[in-house]
Amino acid sequence: MNPKPTPPRHEPASPRDLVGIGIGPCNLSLAALAHPLAELDAVFYEQRPGFDWHPGLLIDGATIQVPFLADLVTFADPTSPWSFLNYLKTCERLYPFYFAERFHIHRAEYDAYCRWVAQNLPGLHFNHQVDAVRWNPERDVFEVDYTQLDAEGEVDALGRTYTRNVVLGVGTAPYVPDPLKPLVDAPGVPVIHAADYLDHRETVLTAEHVTVVGSGQSGAEVFLDLLRHRPVGREKVHWIGRTEAFAPMEYSKLGLEHFTPDYTRYFHALAEPVRDRLVAAQWQLHKGIDADTLAAIHDELYQRSLHGGWPDAVLTPGVRVRTAGRIATTKIELHLEHLQQGSRSRLTTDAVILATGYRERPLGRLLAGLDPYLRRDSSERPRIDEEFRLVLDPCVTGSVHVQNAELHTHGVGTPDLGLAAWRSATILNSLTGKEPYPLPARTAFTRFGLEDVQPRVPHARQATRLTPLVEGR
Repeated sequence: MNPKPTPPRHEPASPRDLVGIGIGPCNLSLAALAHPLAELDAVFYEQRPGFDWHPGLLIDGATIQVPFLADLVTFADPTSPWSFLNYLKTCERLYPFYFAERFHIHRAEYDAYCRWVAQNLPGLHFNHQVDAVRWNPERDVFEVDYTQLDAEGEVDALGRTYTRNVVLGVGTAPYVPDPLKPLVDAPGVPVIHAADYLDHRETVLTAEHVTVVGSGQSGAEVFLDLLRHRPVGREKVHWIGRTEAFAPMEYSKLGLEHFTPDYTRYFHALAEPVRDRLVAAQWQLHKGIDADTLAAIHDELYQRSLHGGWPDAVLTPGVRVRTAGRIATTKIELHLEHLQQGSRSRLTTDAVILATGYRERPLGRLLAGLDPYLRRDSSERPRIDEEFRLVLDPCVTGSVHVQNAELHTHGVGTPDLGLAAWRSATILNSLTGKEPYPLPARTAFTRFGLEDVQPRVPHARQATRLTPLVEGR
């Protein structure tokens, strides 16, 4: 019989000012910008053993879709020691980067940069799984229960900390469409999400026929990688997706202004039905494919046609998977429907890569203790104010901020790395009731409405949520 886990020690006697839940790029940005604020007692918990950013998609040559300036801190504080440029300097790689003349860095390099920050920044606690958040009205604080895990992921100790404020940065989870869930859960023929592609890449490459489902950036990168590693004339790769075309991402200069604080404020001020329509209509702003990736795919296909004949690769947009099943134990049958033609067909394949994207992780279980206090919109989603706070009952004097969980209230810039530092600075300005990070009043040439939506000044009352710094704390 295993002994009952015991509470870990070293929790402060007084409530913390801030507990961050999850350590992805968003909360890592917040932790980096919170680090120099001496008056802020902040701690961050993550259930994984270390920082891990889409390891299954760190394909050789793949780049992030924002410039290197969209690091964890630069847009809020270019002088921060946690900037990407300081990372390069620390690693003695500043001159090689300078001569490489790269504006968009490799995805693996961004991951390495974030790992460097996570390994050197104090206040980050990995192998800590947060189980529940509750409001304690007697003490006027949040209770955060967590499980400390050992190296094998087993329970090592149980803990509880108290805090005046919480920031949720639990990120997104791989999404698998309902028709394909039974295939993923069953053993045998590989059906994997693109998030795990590199872990299964060698197995997939040995399959006679491979199908990629999903017409976004991940699907394009996986298809290109497969194509480059299949024999000429015997590629046997099929790429399908629901969108009407393998469409390039909107990357014009003025189009990119949808990823500015100006547009975020404009979007937040719109009526809920209008916001919902816009999110669905603006998919090409953030779910399209990088033009360089599309060009590389065409170049690879063209190269394979130089000596006559077409490569054995099929690219078909406008297709959805209706149902799917296994044929014996060696093959998969996908039942397809073309959305424009209305025609249906069946595709037999030996491996399936699901580049079907990600969805926000549900917060219901984690925030069950706060449910009586939560205010929701007409679709039962949490209401989130302009400073990224969940709208709670006024009797709750603390705040719960969210990161990368506000697509329905803040728009397409929600998952964009280029807004991470601005959002973190906005949260910290709100929490402190001051302005440790002055933010620009205007960020776009475009005026998105007939009436300007002005940046909000932090409320003076919010400063009371922090306690004075105590010597030795």
